[in-house]
Amino acid sequence: MKTKAIRIHKTGGPEVLQLDEIDLAPPGPGEIRVRNKAIGLNFIETYFRSGLYPVQLPFTLGSEAAGIVDEVGAGVTNVKTGDRVAYNSAGAYAEFTNLPATRALPVPDKVSDEQAASLLLKGATAEYLIFRTYQVKKGETILWHAAAGGVGLIAAQWAKHIGATVIGTVGSDDKIAIAKAHGCDHVINYRKENVVERVKELTGGKKVPVVYDGVGKDTFEMSLDCLSPRGLLVSFGNASGPITGINLGILSQKGSLYVTRPTLFTYAGAPKDYAEVGAHVFDAVAKGAIKVEVNQRYKLADAASAHRDLEARKTTGATVLVP
Repeated sequence: MKTKAIRIHKTGGPEVLQLDEIDLAPPGPGEIRVRNKAIGLNFIETYFRSGLYPVQLPFTLGSEAAGIVDEVGAGVTNVKTGDRVAYNSAGAYAEFTNLPATRALPVPDKVSDEQAASLLLKGATAEYLIFRTYQVKKGETILWHAAAGGVGLIAAQWAKHIGATVIGTVGSDDKIAIAKAHGCDHVINYRKENVVERVKELTGGKKVPVVYDGVGKDTFEMSLDCLSPRGLLVSFGNASGPITGINLGILSQKGSLYVTRPTLFTYAGAPKDYAEVGAHVFDAVAKGAIKVEVNQRYKLADAASAHRDLEARKTTGATVLVP
């Protein structure tokens, strides 16, 4: 069958995204075809587009979506035609997508297609970061950069639900209220305030045991300076560019610190782990621990505009592409 998809034939800026009509084979053994109703927009997709994360070209972008199972291949037993599912799998920027059936998770009735599409990858990211990479505990204070972003808004709510005190950073005053409304106890505008001094002030000089940093090179040393001795920097993204040329001696000088660069694939690559993480995310939504707000919608054909706005940090919360 034919389907429209956003592909890149070369790497570069948003202008390299193009809407192609491609042939989609029937789902093979263990695969399903999903008719996408809503597609999540994530920063990692800009890394594939720019070439920061190399891929084989031409490449169909997209990491997550929600929709209806349109067809199932041989041997598939976990879902059936007509089921509502959400998934994390490559090639989601399309009207229809083939994927391994093990990547599809049932969507509860209380969760909309747009919520599911914009929630699963970001929610799973928040889950593995605050429950598996570093287990946030009740009574702890944590620091989260880009707290008004998609992952930040989910993680702050969840950490607050656990009983942690959440300090968030944002890049503009209009994002302060958004971050506070989603679980942040304190919000620092890093363009106007000294983040390290403010963190010291808020913690009585103790600083924090963990910093979650999806920004990258612009915040790396700042993040280290916000950590208490033997603290952990969880560097999980490169929104401002990759961190390079690090002298490990800086970790000893700043208090025997730890740094990790985790990925969702490592923590939830196995089907069992993926199902557990996904179920935990949807359960948190059902219980009200996480509320998801889709604040931006773009037509699939306008994916380039969505990428421009995302990279310019003009978006808040969740964004979806609609086929």
